[in-house]
Amino acid sequence: MPADSSAGRAQGWTTPADLRTLTLKAWSNGALLRELLDPSGAYPRRRTLKRPTAAALLRDYAEARAWAAGLFDAAGPFTLETTQVGRNTIGANHLPSAVVFVSAQHEIAFAGKAGDAARFVELAEGLAGLDPMFRAWALRRPLKLLDLGADALTAARIALWLRDNPEPGVYVRQLSLPGVHTKFIEGNRTVIDELLGTLSAKTAGGDAPEAAVEQVAGVEQVAGVATEAGSLLGQPSPRTPAARFAARHGFLHPPELVRFRSLDAAVQLLGNARDVTVTADAFSTMSLPVTKVLITENLVNFLALPERPGTLAIYGGGYGFSSLRDAAWLRDCEVVYWGDLDTHGFQILDQLRAVHPHVVSVLMDEATLLAHRDVWGSEPAPSTAALDRLTAGEAALYEKLQNDAHGRAVRLEQELIRWDWALARLLG
Repeated sequence: MPADSSAGRAQGWTTPADLRTLTLKAWSNGALLRELLDPSGAYPRRRTLKRPTAAALLRDYAEARAWAAGLFDAAGPFTLETTQVGRNTIGANHLPSAVVFVSAQHEIAFAGKAGDAARFVELAEGLAGLDPMFRAWALRRPLKLLDLGADALTAARIALWLRDNPEPGVYVRQLSLPGVHTKFIEGNRTVIDELLGTLSAKTAGGDAPEAAVEQVAGVEQVAGVATEAGSLLGQPSPRTPAARFAARHGFLHPPELVRFRSLDAAVQLLGNARDVTVTADAFSTMSLPVTKVLITENLVNFLALPERPGTLAIYGGGYGFSSLRDAAWLRDCEVVYWGDLDTHGFQILDQLRAVHPHVVSVLMDEATLLAHRDVWGSEPAPSTAALDRLTAGEAALYEKLQNDAHGRAVRLEQELIRWDWALARLLG
């Protein structure tokens, strides 16, 4: 009968499962994979064991014996050191006191990751074959390399092409490299930029390689300036991640668009057109005979807004309001923002005020929230940002939403607000 590998767990003695947990932790932080490319001198690696005392042997000899047998059975990837215990009480017993992994390969085999490790070495060698500088990226991002697999080599070829063609002057769609298409680049922009940053890093005597762009907790690092994705605040032009990637590398990129509707039949846009979409640049130069602008995130709300003299409706679509940044003519209008009643709705409002401070909100108040309890939803990832452009009432409600004062992660999507309730306040 095989030894019980879980024996001793209740007593706190180190079991093979405990050792495997430690080894998997070293795998998960990339340390074991780094050892394969750049040995640190950590091996042979010795791990001490929590083991039975002489008193424990006397009290429960069978359990201690089963514990020791479990470790001896697991040996192979590691060797066991033993120590003498209980000589003066129960008689001399040699119990495991430490395990020793001769090499990183042995510890990787113990974790059951030998196949993944071999694949990692193969991929790292493939990257280094394209350019030796890529070895630094493989060391820094070993698990990402494993996750990407062969796609990492494709991303590396794109990085090399970008290094050799700094101002291509074409659309990403026109990049003709084997296995490369627009969706691949869109899905791997960060990795491509990291690899390109590795190629551009200082070498002998210089600083450690760093990525040109890093994604950390939803924040994009662009030319050393941290800007939140979709943010109006401090964001350089162009504004979307895809457009920023294109600009960084000299690609052409389709312009941002703004969709708007005239709620006044007397206000002519383009002939008889009432619903128009133009580029953000064109929108910024327009001069329309309107006195009020109503911005909404929801498309159906945008389409359902009723006639209103001298009023223009703009469809924003979440954090896409960056396209309104340069529309200076909005400063001469009353601008009203109707967003979702959740933390991100208030964050968008705050960001919109970064460039248009006179914006006021509508239907983003506690009375509206409490009147629609039956349709509350849950916000997947509430914002924790500090917002300093909200009114006192908005800030109070934002804080309540953050602190779950009305329930956990409460949100009220604007399309769920009763239309009669909405109209009474939109037209008031």
